[in-house]
Parts: sequence; structure tokens; C-alpha cells
Amino acid sequence: MNRRTFTGGLLAAGCLSTRPAFAADKLLYLFPTIPTLPAFAPFQVAKAKGFFAAENLDVTFQAAKGGVDGAKQVGAGNADLAGGIGDTSIILRPNGIPVRAVALLGGRALHQLIVRKDSGIRTFADLKGKKLGVVSYQDTSFYNLLGVLASVGLDKSAADIQAVGPTGITALMASGNLQAIVGAPEWAVTLENNAVEIETYQIDSAFPAMAQAILTSDATIKARPDLVRRFVSAVLKGVAAVAADPQDGAAAYLKEIGRPDSELPSIAKILNFYAQKVYPASNGIPLGRFDPARIAKVQEFYLANGLIEKTTPVADLFTNQFVGG
Repeated sequence: MNRRTFTGGLLAAGCLSTRPAFAADKLLYLFPTIPTLPAFAPFQVAKAKGFFAAENLDVTFQAAKGGVDGAKQVGAGNADLAGGIGDTSIILRPNGIPVRAVALLGGRALHQLIVRKDSGIRTFADLKGKKLGVVSYQDTSFYNLLGVLASVGLDKSAADIQAVGPTGITALMASGNLQAIVGAPEWAVTLENNAVEIETYQIDSAFPAMAQAILTSDATIKARPDLVRRFVSAVLKGVAAVAADPQDGAAAYLKEIGRPDSELPSIAKILNFYAQKVYPASNGIPLGRFDPARIAKVQEFYLANGLIEKTTPVADLFTNQFVGG
């Protein structure tokens, strides 16, 4: 992937508040997948509400081929920043990819354990012998499931874990071919909208799973720290706006991506889920900041379970220098 170059005029002076009306700094951000998905609503809200403009940033969003690919492109200098999960740098740095996380978009875990009410699953121990779905065996959803199973003394052989991809996973759950899945909040809402009775369980009650994260390269941190700081600030304002008022956030998001108002009830429901179960602070740590102990625990588990071949010094996996508080 080559960095896109693109042209643009000056941002309106009113959008820049106290900043001088210089040409905005261009920035390329890679999402793991389609940038318009509800999981990425805070970024679209940040655009819609002028948070990027206020930081004098001209941001272009593009889709990578997954979080790992996006982070690799950042490490190679083909993009400025990319989206992943809080564990992405744990997986990539041992392979020589010089990326680290610079902001965590929520204090709780992104992935939820979503179970059918008729499955008989009431506790994590009840997962034994059940048909469980994840996106792939190389995905954080699978790693999180392993952590949940380990918390009750089980391993991957204790359940029928199927890697079914992102496209049909909710359909398999709706049909009863899967009794539980590990996935993002929007999957839970999709199932409820299709009259499937479900319960959701927060994975971080058993395993220190994390939310989405913003990643960049060591080189970008060294060469353009102010760019990173301004981008992180704008995105965290987007997260805070959605958390404070999911209904307003949903309306701004839909307008920004050009979707009809008829989708507002469903999108508001999804963003309310994020506001209640993903974005809240954990252990008093402010929004955006990482807990070194949490990262260390995840890395130790990944090493013990063969998900990584070696560990990285925890201080090389993230930085809190771009987040206030």
C-alpha cells in the first residue's frame, strides 16, 4: 500500500478556534475494516463535530486488511496511524514490527461473550461442551475466549470452538448452530433486532481483555509527536461525546457517513452499549490511558498459550504520553 496524497483547501477559520489559519496537516488513518462501521463511530463523530478541524488536521480514513495489516502498514511508513486492539502491539512487536499503542478507546473490553438464552450457559464454566463461534483462530476474539476458558480451568479442547469469519457468525448464532459467540456489541444488537433472545457477559470480568486502540510507529512518535497528540485528542473527544450522549452521537455519525435517519434507533442502541460496557473507565484509569499491569498480564497469557513466541518489554508496547490525566 502506498500513502495516498490528496489536496484540500484551508479549513474554515471558525473551525480552527485559536489556531492560525494555516493549511491543515494531512494524516492517513487505517481502520482494520470498513471505516463506516458503528464500532468506529467516535472517529466519524470527531469529523462531524469538527474535533479534527479544531486540531488543524485533514484526516483521511482508509480500510486495511485487518488490524494486523494496518499496523504493519504503519510500521512500514505507509500510513500515519492505524486502529487495532489493546493487544495488537503485543502480537506484532516480537516479529520486528515497530508499532506501539498510543490511546485505548475505553476502559473495558471491546469483545463480549454473547450467548443464546436457551443454551444453558449461565456462567463461564457452562461453556464446556458448547458450540462457540469466533472470527478466526488468529483473532483477538479467539484469544479472549481462551482467557475466559482458562479462568475456570478449561482449555480450548473443552468446547467446540469454530472459526466462522465475520460475515455469517450472527446468522449461525440465530439459527442455533452456535450457542455463543465472542464479538463486538453490534453483533448483540443485530441478534436482538432479529428476535434472538441473548445474554451478554463482559469478558474483562474474567480476563484483562482490552478495547480498541490507536497505534503508530516509533518513527512517527519521534518525528511527529504533536501530530499524534492532536489526533489522539480529537478521537478521545469523539469517544467522550458518544459516551455522554449516544443518541446525539448516533445522529452525528449517520449524517457524517450519509446514512438515513431510519437507522437511528438501531445505531443509538449500539452506541449506548458501547457507552455502558466498553467506554467506561476501569480501576480509575482515565479514558485513553493504558494500565501497564493489564498489558503485562495479557502478554504473559499469550506467551504461556503459544500465541506469541517471546515477550517484549511492556514499556515498548504502549505510551501514555499523548493522553492527559
